[in-house]
Amino acid sequence: FAHGQAFWRKEYRMNLRIAGYDKPVVSLMQGFTMGGGVGVGCHARHRIVGETSQIAMPECGIGLVPDVGGSFLLALGPGRLGEYLGTTGTRMGPADAIYAGFADVFVPQSHWPALIAALVAEGADALGRFVAVAPEGVLAAQQAQIDQHFGGETLGDILRSLRGDDSAFAQAALKALGRISPLAGCAAIEIQHRLGDSPTLTRALELEYRYTHRAQEQGDFLEGIRAAVIDKDRAPCWLHKSIEAVSPAAVAAMLMPLGAQAWTVEEKL
Repeated sequence: FAHGQAFWRKEYRMNLRIAGYDKPVVSLMQGFTMGGGVGVGCHARHRIVGETSQIAMPECGIGLVPDVGGSFLLALGPGRLGEYLGTTGTRMGPADAIYAGFADVFVPQSHWPALIAALVAEGADALGRFVAVAPEGVLAAQQAQIDQHFGGETLGDILRSLRGDDSAFAQAALKALGRISPLAGCAAIEIQHRLGDSPTLTRALELEYRYTHRAQEQGDFLEGIRAAVIDKDRAPCWLHKSIEAVSPAAVAAMLMPLGAQAWTVEEKL
């Protein structure tokens, strides 16, 4: 387990360094930007999306929680958007990524070669003249439903709220939640609540590491990887048979302080 733990420690410090880097960092997110890619692309100072951009935090589907500082970005989103995106792993197109705070501007991908050349020649100030309006998204229109159903104290509360709604949105959310690790999903909600209304990236990374440090030995991560990557049977046998079967104590155990093994900002890369 030590190799994975060491990897996450270094990765999280890299994410923090990107976010605080003195020189402007520009990311252009073409196609899929998910999981670790979010940690590289979405903490940059200037985050650009195009027509093919699909951004998501799908970690709960493999037994992890949204990490690489993703829980921080989720906590900054409007209303209960963080709880929704963090548990369902819903993919965001360009407009939705901007709405949720995972990207800043839309530039048509046909303009990217000229944009890159201008950035090299002129610096980040050149970005403004390339910005366009993104194709319409869906999250803004769903915000009221997201806030209605994803404001519960636990993931079990969210589940019960969704079950009382026969709308297409609620049924799609229930289907998505049916595929995730119950333990990871419950912990993802708890992390969002602990970050509260004044989240910081450092606090988010520290909380995320509490979970990922334990995820291989005490969580569903190894089984999630087996089902999704190794055997590809898409039939994981999670530690808990349902979301309701996850106790508050089980969630608390995954998020307890790590003492001397805690992730810290000061540790060298």
